[in-house]
Amino acid sequence: MNHLLTGLGIPSEIQTFFDGAANLSFSYGDQFERYGSGFHIVPSTQNLWVAGLPNATHLIITYSVMEAMAFITLNRHRFPRLEALAFVAIGNRLHVEQGDWIRQNFPVRTVTLVFGKDLVGHITDIKLAAAIKNIPIRIRYKDNEIHVYRDQQLRVFNQEQISLHAFQDAFGIRPRFRTGKPARSLTFLDQLKHDAER
Repeated sequence: MNHLLTGLGIPSEIQTFFDGAANLSFSYGDQFERYGSGFHIVPSTQNLWVAGLPNATHLIITYSVMEAMAFITLNRHRFPRLEALAFVAIGNRLHVEQGDWIRQNFPVRTVTLVFGKDLVGHITDIKLAAAIKNIPIRIRYKDNEIHVYRDQQLRVFNQEQISLHAFQDAFGIRPRFRTGKPARSLTFLDQLKHDAER
């Protein structure tokens, strides 16, 4: 087991599930995510990091492997069977090709999107859900408002109300995707770090 992960409170079964946690270097194919004492490097790549079985019933998508481990650690009670889960990390920047790959390789799954509790996290939720459902959208930030275009339709949101749920309601999109947002921090990894420091 890795002492840094253990210090964050990540149980041994989760460390084992996320193979490669021993050296905290995770391959996205062409680049690596690396985590250590005082640093966390997340790549910007069109490739993905994937764990779990292809026939898993629930897909959890995050920006990093470390965020995936933090999310499942803090929400373990909601997911009693790790073998029913698959995880995908997209890296620092969403690419359309990633949504296409997820749609083709994980059709008809329960999907939970786990991105930050800030504006960037909410926009990533929306863009990725639209990409997975093959819904072309455009998002523009203008005068402290978020303008979302789908075909000839425009919906305007302010920063406080923008969310995946608000987007899905505004455009009548079903089935709905779930989101995971930490209660006390920007990300689940931040929350684990905060809890470990107490």
